[in-house]
Amino acid sequence: MRIVALFGTESGNAEEVAVGIAKAVPGVEVMNMADADPGVFEKGTLYLIACATHGGGELPGFAQFLHDDLAELRPDLDGVRYAMFGLGDTSYDERYLRGAKQFDELLRSLGAARIGPFGEHDVMTGSEPAEVGVAWVRDVLAGIGP
Repeated sequence: MRIVALFGTESGNAEEVAVGIAKAVPGVEVMNMADADPGVFEKGTLYLIACATHGGGELPGFAQFLHDDLAELRPDLDGVRYAMFGLGDTSYDERYLRGAKQFDELLRSLGAARIGPFGEHDVMTGSEPAEVGVAWVRDVLAGIGP
């Protein structure tokens, strides 16, 4: 099975998560949402999506472009599987993880299936995003079996 760690970031934390996942799980490809278009989502590939929340609850810039393209084109993503990991700051209250939640809502509305737990990293904990992301992805992969 092909696995892609797809990330959307402003500060680099989501990229750190994707790279950490690729180091921990052999064969995982890393892709920046800045380099992706709606055709990136293919059946038979598992997407491990790490998406930050920027500013007051927005998606990072290039993640917003991909989100908008998907929302406009509305491709059929039936058969596409993904897991979602959000990065944010709980001091933003209801806007915490809003970027990842927006992406998650859109993918589900297009027919993609989220697997595993919705992962999260809160900057207020002081924990390393990549360490939290790797622990999350191990749970996701353990849930789908060999």
